[in-house]
Amino acid sequence: MSRRVLVPFGTRPEVIKLAPVVRALRAAGHAVTTVDTGQHATPAMAADVQAALGLEPDVRLRLPEGVGRLGALVADAARVLDAHPVDLVLALGDTHTVPAYALAARAAGLPLAHLEAGLRSFNQRSVEESNRRLAAAVAQLHLAPTVRAAAFLAAEGIAAERVFVVGNPVIDALRERAVDPAPLGERTGVLVTAHRAGNVDDPARLRRLVDLVTALAARVGPVLFPVHPRTAARLREHGLSGRLAGAPGVTLREPLPYPELLTALAHARLAVTDSGGLQEEAAYFGVPVVVLRRSTPRWEGVELGSTVLTGLTTDEEADRALAAARRLARPDEQARIAALPCPYGDGTTGARVAALLADPATTPLLTLTEPDYTDGRLPW
Repeated sequence: MSRRVLVPFGTRPEVIKLAPVVRALRAAGHAVTTVDTGQHATPAMAADVQAALGLEPDVRLRLPEGVGRLGALVADAARVLDAHPVDLVLALGDTHTVPAYALAARAAGLPLAHLEAGLRSFNQRSVEESNRRLAAAVAQLHLAPTVRAAAFLAAEGIAAERVFVVGNPVIDALRERAVDPAPLGERTGVLVTAHRAGNVDDPARLRRLVDLVTALAARVGPVLFPVHPRTAARLREHGLSGRLAGAPGVTLREPLPYPELLTALAHARLAVTDSGGLQEEAAYFGVPVVVLRRSTPRWEGVELGSTVLTGLTTDEEADRALAAARRLARPDEQARIAALPCPYGDGTTGARVAALLADPATTPLLTLTEPDYTDGRLPW
């Protein structure tokens, strides 16, 4: 059976991951309405990548700057759902788009399917963690990327029949791009990305990041640093742009087009990042990762030893990041990690989601019910 599905997205990672899912849904006969919620306004982070990946939105929205963006997201979501009758909302990940459309779906009496369900960093300071947990409270279908994520949902009391391990759609996107891991002998240098508010909005952490980038170039290999718009603004604000631009071995770029980013990652000896999605993409290419955070919702790489958590809160953590980078760049570690299986999926997530939604057996799971305890029974 076919269903009418609303798919919102607001950031570049959501576009990358949802493009193959939307294609699979439409190929299976589902009627899909796509919505650019306006979280990213910079063309390189939104319209350009949408065009490159073939995910042009049916509805394109703009958000106000500054305070009030979350409220505007929720209001926009309510208006979109009122104007476009659908059977369910399919949202991915943990940006503000997810709780906005989850709450709007619940208010409209519509079911929510949450893709990338069950990721947990256990970081109470993380806005993304709050967004994930809100989605879990609202969703009728929990589409988990891994067995580990499904286990986290089970520990929170989510009924097993509502949880489906489907892999992460970023692997679908990577297989579609047909970018292969580079041979070990052709890998060189370090790919650095950093954009999280906790790292770049804090002047002390930002200075540690600059120190780390220059140290990586001096002691590990040449650094390619595509600078996120938020990070670029903070570097200018604190007078650090010139220091990085003049550092030997450091190449600063604007955000790379997705195919170029993948090529750079596939040919890097390692990545140093605070990104979540880059951890998954690096695992696909067999590239080790130093994560500039104390926790991550992607624990599979940590368990395999291909991902090292270091943080950037103190000078000691920055030193650990450099030490981890030097260790992971050794030939023995390069060979070990390149041989590991990718733990995040096999490239069939879109097809699995499309088949699940087409299955008539899914219909009862999408039905919002009202309990009846008027006979004196209690719910415990």
